[in-house]
Amino acid sequence: MAEIKEYVDQKGKCHFGDWFESLNADVAAKVVTAKARLQSGIGRVEPVGQGVSECKIDYGPGYRVYFGKDGDAIVVLLTGGSKKGQQADIDHAKELWAEYKERKRAAAREAAKKAAIGKSGKKGRIKK
Repeated sequence: MAEIKEYVDQKGKCHFGDWFESLNADVAAKVVTAKARLQSGIGRVEPVGQGVSECKIDYGPGYRVYFGKDGDAIVVLLTGGSKKGQQADIDHAKELWAEYKERKRAAAREAAKKAAIGKSGKKGRIKK
């Protein structure tokens, strides 16, 4: 079963959470069901490019939840929308996913630097 996380950008904004909170109760219930299905590895999912996928919700105007997978165990919710604004939502999700991956790489580089400093006891270049 995958872990579901909502991505919070560099400015502290949770785009998925903001979108979800704007939904009325019946649509929100459909989104909660879609999240549960994603967590179980089922649902109407299609890749939209650059590591981003959409989970389709057949209700109303055709709602979508956009996400990326970080390994096999973590699904990162990026944003949501409807069929009406689909391309803009996809572009936005791709930007958020690129930011997520870059922040993760930067954190890994920082951790590697700290580990190298800890081993040598002093600052310096990391030998490759």
